[in-house]
Amino acid sequence: MDFQHRAGGKTGTGGVASASESNRDRRERLRQLALETIDLNKDPYFMRNHLGSYECKLCLTLHNNEGSYLAHTQGKKHQANLARRAAKEAKEAPPQPAPEKARVDIKKFVKIGRPGYKVTKQRDPENGQQSLLFQIDYPEIVDIITPRHRFMAAYEQKVEPPDRKWQYLLFAAEPYETIAFKVPSREVDKDCKKIWTHWNKETKQFFLQFAFKLDPKVMLPPPPTPQPAAPPSAPHLPPPPRMAPPPRMHMPHLMPHRMPGGMPGGPPMPRMPPMPPAPPPMSAPRISQEQPGPPKAPPPPPVPPPAPQMPNPRPASSVAPIAPPPPPPPS
Repeated sequence: MDFQHRAGGKTGTGGVASASESNRDRRERLRQLALETIDLNKDPYFMRNHLGSYECKLCLTLHNNEGSYLAHTQGKKHQANLARRAAKEAKEAPPQPAPEKARVDIKKFVKIGRPGYKVTKQRDPENGQQSLLFQIDYPEIVDIITPRHRFMAAYEQKVEPPDRKWQYLLFAAEPYETIAFKVPSREVDKDCKKIWTHWNKETKQFFLQFAFKLDPKVMLPPPPTPQPAAPPSAPHLPPPPRMAPPPRMHMPHLMPHRMPGGMPGGPPMPRMPPMPPAPPPMSAPRISQEQPGPPKAPPPPPVPPPAPQMPNPRPASSVAPIAPPPPPPPS
């Protein structure tokens, strides 16, 4: 028989398998798979009758061997009957009560008002990092209660319109009301050295400190270091006004009188003494910075010397003539 020229055949092979051969091969593979995954001893629908064959109690089918039954369990009919049976049992089964959840007793307290608080703004002198310190007073807190806190986003609260620029810091302790602080919505530094809490049971005070992370874009310069105080200095006084020079005296009667013939006559004019130099401007006294002391009053300005009195010689022309004696009365 020529197998080389058959449709779909290849040299060295047995030719194309028929449909029955393909089904037989498929059932064998399913049987091998079922043997690995299914235990017939635990299957409630597997039964061996008195004739030596096998039956499926769910589908009411007969099988000559175990392999045929295992192949049947992987088929569509058996799987559909399994789903139908499971739905029917779930519908007919009585409703079972749900398991009870663990109940937590809610502690109820009568609110007595808001606690006292104190907020301190801080700044690291080394790098300029900003931080906040909160001090909350709970003088009448319940002994078994420890104050708690948490950060809340602006979109979690319903009291104010949400604003992404702010966040809220909440403090709660019974029987006091829960209070919240509105702080900038900046990232909080999670370092254990930057954020810490402390509950003082003796003074009934709760402390919380946290710092904002440094943003290189908006980093502020550190505050200037304080300079040592300079010693007090004397008040700056304006220099005293300069004394105006005395006016130049104009004495026309001291000028020489020219006699006829062009020769001057009369006594010579005396020479004016030289004017004293103007006093130097006054300046504030200097105080040594090594030994600061109380300011000293500036010395009084010097008194200028009095102007010299010039002699007032009377010229010959200004001498009054001697009046002649009166004439004798007529006899």
